[in-house]
Amino acid sequence: MTAVCELPTVRLVDPSFAKLLAMVFGSGLSMYLLTSVVPLYLAANGAGGIGAGLSTAAMMFSAVAVELLVPRILARWGYRVVLGLGLVLLGAPALVLLATASLPVVLAVCVVRGAGLAILVVGAVALVADLTPAARRGEALGVYGVAVGVPAVIGLPLGVYLTHVIGFAALFVLAAVASLAGLAALVGLPAKAGAEEQHVQVLGGVRRSGLLMPSLVFAAVTVAAGISVTFLPLAVAAGKQSMVATALLLQAIAAPLARWVAGRYADRIGPAKLLAPALLFAAVGAGSLVFLPSPVAVLVGSTCFGIGFGAAQNLTLTLMYSRVDRARYGQVSALWNLAYDGGWGLGAIVFGMVVSGVGYPMGFALTAGVVALAVVPAVRASAA
Repeated sequence: MTAVCELPTVRLVDPSFAKLLAMVFGSGLSMYLLTSVVPLYLAANGAGGIGAGLSTAAMMFSAVAVELLVPRILARWGYRVVLGLGLVLLGAPALVLLATASLPVVLAVCVVRGAGLAILVVGAVALVADLTPAARRGEALGVYGVAVGVPAVIGLPLGVYLTHVIGFAALFVLAAVASLAGLAALVGLPAKAGAEEQHVQVLGGVRRSGLLMPSLVFAAVTVAAGISVTFLPLAVAAGKQSMVATALLLQAIAAPLARWVAGRYADRIGPAKLLAPALLFAAVGAGSLVFLPSPVAVLVGSTCFGIGFGAAQNLTLTLMYSRVDRARYGQVSALWNLAYDGGWGLGAIVFGMVVSGVGYPMGFALTAGVVALAVVPAVRASAA
């Protein structure tokens, strides 16, 4: 008989990766518990829709600014120190909200938390690429996406629901603890970034390396994501908040599942071929929010958007990593997160400014149009 030799299976989730997943779970819970709650907190204290949009925009634009610096900071100080700083900046400022609902103070808290978020997301995604084998990177990013997405499943609807059960103050404490507890998971993570990491300018060579298209396409989807989680709780009648919590729950469940499934198939057939269908799901989901009086349209639309958004997260990031060498992993992580947070913040602030003039249904229709436009370059990429 002829002996059959099988290649050894590479272990995907080793102890370091498991600790990273635990850390991002806690920090993600801290973020998502307050994502829809801070706008509600401001609205309850007289800041209105503009204040709600500004709070989301302040956090995300702060994240964008800091993300440009994170690759260089990682190269200098290493993963452990930098990720620890991110956990503190994301968690501790939530306690300030116990003392005041003043718009300037709340916006300052959002700015500091945005800096912590930037450090965590860029550092964590770069570390995933550093810790996992290239042949299974799509799946690894999918697993990471589940660890990031499960807090959204819990935090987005739970935050809105608990405002009526335990109040804002208890939620602010819970968000702080969730992030700061992640400090315990840092022990055992690599101290330094990969030896081959270079000081590549985040925006340098974007067009030549093929990173521009997936960055812009993903930004179009995150515009819609920022709008949905910020304004859906404000767009429906006060008596339908349980329906909003359910819609956010369905969106939050669909996104990490789609992110994981997309990662598995992207490793086999390539991420570019799956990107256009993902964007179509997102566009249909965003467009369904036009029919706000219909609970079925809102629930189905939120689910469709979650599928498209989650798949687009994995596919764009996997596509970007496939186009560069290891020395530019930090740049890819920063660019992708710039698209994430920049689109999220831009969508929230622009929507907040125009919705008073056009109304929520028209605003959601325009949002769907932005996502639909991104399908064109995605189709071209799949045919290349």
